[in-house]
Amino acid sequence: MPGGYPEAMNEHDERDMTMTGVDAARLDDQQLMKELETIHRTRHDTLLYASNDALRAHNDRMAQLEGEFLRRNPNRPVAAGRTREGARERGSGESATPRS
Repeated sequence: MPGGYPEAMNEHDERDMTMTGVDAARLDDQQLMKELETIHRTRHDTLLYASNDALRAHNDRMAQLEGEFLRRNPNRPVAAGRTREGARERGSGESATPRS
């Protein structure tokens, strides 16, 4: 089971290789964030209930969107609690993300 996928995920049909959605590089910053919010919101249900083809398409699109976000934001702020050191220092019940 490479990558944690069932063996059926290795079966391949060229028709499934079409990209869905606008090329991530062509989205403006606001559109990119909206796409990211949507794909993250639908992730859990896709993982649990979608077909292997749908999960593969979701993975591909998420990678494109996240890759574009990281390309545009190479120096994005990283919360101390989201690092290994910060996680070790966190006490029980503390949030890993800063609150506003």
